[in-house]
Amino acid sequence: MSEHQHCNHSHHHHHHSRTSNYNNAFIIGITLNFFFVCIEAFYGYFSHSLSLIADAGHNLSDVAGLFLAWGAFWLSTKKPTTQFTFGLRKSSIISALFNAIILLIVVGIIIWEALHRLWNPNPIESQTVMIVAGIGIVINSLTAMLFFKDKNHDLNIRGAYLHMAADALLSLGVVISALVISKTSWFWLDPIISLIISFFIIYSTWDLLKDSFLLSMDAVPTGINPITVKKYFENLEDIHEVHDLHIWAMSTTETALSVHLTVKTNRLNNKKITQISQYLNENFKINHPTIQFEFLEEHFECHLKPEDVI
Repeated sequence: MSEHQHCNHSHHHHHHSRTSNYNNAFIIGITLNFFFVCIEAFYGYFSHSLSLIADAGHNLSDVAGLFLAWGAFWLSTKKPTTQFTFGLRKSSIISALFNAIILLIVVGIIIWEALHRLWNPNPIESQTVMIVAGIGIVINSLTAMLFFKDKNHDLNIRGAYLHMAADALLSLGVVISALVISKTSWFWLDPIISLIISFFIIYSTWDLLKDSFLLSMDAVPTGINPITVKKYFENLEDIHEVHDLHIWAMSTTETALSVHLTVKTNRLNNKKITQISQYLNENFKINHPTIQFEFLEEHFECHLKPEDVI
């Protein structure tokens, strides 16, 4: 006997509302950043500033990242089909992973060019660089604020937020280096700042890469202790044994669980199943549980009971 209980019937309406809000955020963010990339690349080329070109390349990867995140956010609202029984929710995890990979590839190119320029420093037009990078601080900060609200609840949104917030700080670094160069003519400072920017991006992106990779491999989401979840089931009334427990992310905002519970007596009802589902949702943020009950008195031996069997 098995039961499958949803704990939040208003979930889909809430999800569509959020998508509508973020559609506007993505459109604004992509438009602002694309025009800024064009401006930054143009003036970076003519002012011979690697840090400005590096920042333009980084911002271009962010535009691509915003497109990815937007596409994934839209796909995650699609209804399940006979082929995709969970819908396309997993696309938000894939988007976060690709976002991190794209960013690190861009950083690798920037580091390579910075090391080359470090041995062959070029003069830069400091005033032009400061003005363009100053515009970047404003645009990146505004874009980051569009994704601030749900940055701790959605890995896909967190990816978009981190890129924009990092860009704002990096643009500030470009302004500072250009200001120092204008006073000292230390042209070697430009590639040095580019290297510092690059290592900062690697540091800020590492968690996104790690978390999105783990979720794509169906690891237990961060913040959920499977041992604690198992103990909760074991402490339930009439439960003899718990096995075949699996917890994984359906998307960057939804977590699923499946478990087999061996019960001592046949006193199950929908109320008890609903209570279990609500507890899982409220205490572990697990909102898609599937529970299979097996009766001890029938001496049923589940073939999935061994720990090493999936």
